Amino acid sequence: MILDTTEAIDIREVQGMHSFSKLESLNLNGIYGILGMLVPIFTLILGVAIGILVIVWLEREISAGIQQRIGPEYAGPLGVLQALADGTKLIFKENLFPSRGDNRFFSIGPSIAVISTLLSYSVIPFDYRLVLADLDIGVFLWIAISSIAPIGLLMSGYGSNNKYSFLGGLRAAAQSISYEIPLTLCVLSIALLDIVEAQLKYGFWGWNLWRQPIGFIIFLISSLAECERLPFDLPEAEEELVAGYQTEYSGIKFGLFYIASYLNLLVSSLFVTVLYMGGWNISIPYIELFEINKEKISGVFETTIGIFITLIKTYLFLFIPITTRWTLPRLRMDQLLNLGWKFLLPISLGNLLLTTSSELFSL
Repeated sequence: MILDTTEAIDIREVQGMHSFSKLESLNLNGIYGILGMLVPIFTLILGVAIGILVIVWLEREISAGIQQRIGPEYAGPLGVLQALADGTKLIFKENLFPSRGDNRFFSIGPSIAVISTLLSYSVIPFDYRLVLADLDIGVFLWIAISSIAPIGLLMSGYGSNNKYSFLGGLRAAAQSISYEIPLTLCVLSIALLDIVEAQLKYGFWGWNLWRQPIGFIIFLISSLAECERLPFDLPEAEEELVAGYQTEYSGIKFGLFYIASYLNLLVSSLFVTVLYMGGWNISIPYIELFEINKEKISGVFETTIGIFITLIKTYLFLFIPITTRWTLPRLRMDQLLNLGWKFLLPISLGNLLLTTSSELFSL
């Protein structure tokens, strides 16, 4: 009996050790799974934050060159840390609330504008293998998400209890609705074609920039209007609305609107690169780099090259919206709406019909 009892105790101890090891392995697998989800997300956020700092520095340097003045030069080498210094200053500034405003809408509005734009980066393919959420409706998801940002601006204007802020929020909503439709029609025209792979077949001259020139121009104008960049920054026109929906804001909430603006500008440029400029393919005439020994290039190195090419094209394209801001005057509100509804919408519809007809006849 004593031996049987001892054997039973040993068996229970062994079973307990096995169950503990299984539980420990399950816990480790759960931790690794959570880390596997969080690491790409935080890496993308860090990369986007660095990209915004680069855009702010580029805009200040380019605007200084256009206006023949000295740009930022004291905060870090060549003034590269000026945007970081401005952000740090805004963090430590006091957040003021309007006495008779709606504090919930006032606080939620900037967050919605930033988060809705930040979610768009999850569907951007930086390379053939590198996309956070590989969805069949990726670009249309971006359009759907970007339509949420004006709701945050409208909430900010309403929560401020200020007529200038509320008018700015209404203008942002009207502008977004007016230019989302031509933007979507241009994307539909591209979606009828193969987006990146078809551009790879014919090299530089196979870019959708040459195959869809009308769609590219409409997409460029509509994306500028979606980003509320000059000459389309009517929601914050200082001559008419003081500062529009951000009139009553201070501190980091005031900075969140600028972060949302630059986030939107970067994501629009990335989509232009993918849709119209060949994406991550280095299809430049007379340059056949990385094409000779493509079989010998490792996957990580090839992905790094693809990301590098995508970012180079994106920042080269960014010169267009940056120089546009400092060269063209602001439109009136009626001119902005007439351009969207009376010109861009019919032209984008005609472009879609032409593309559909040509694809049908080519079958």
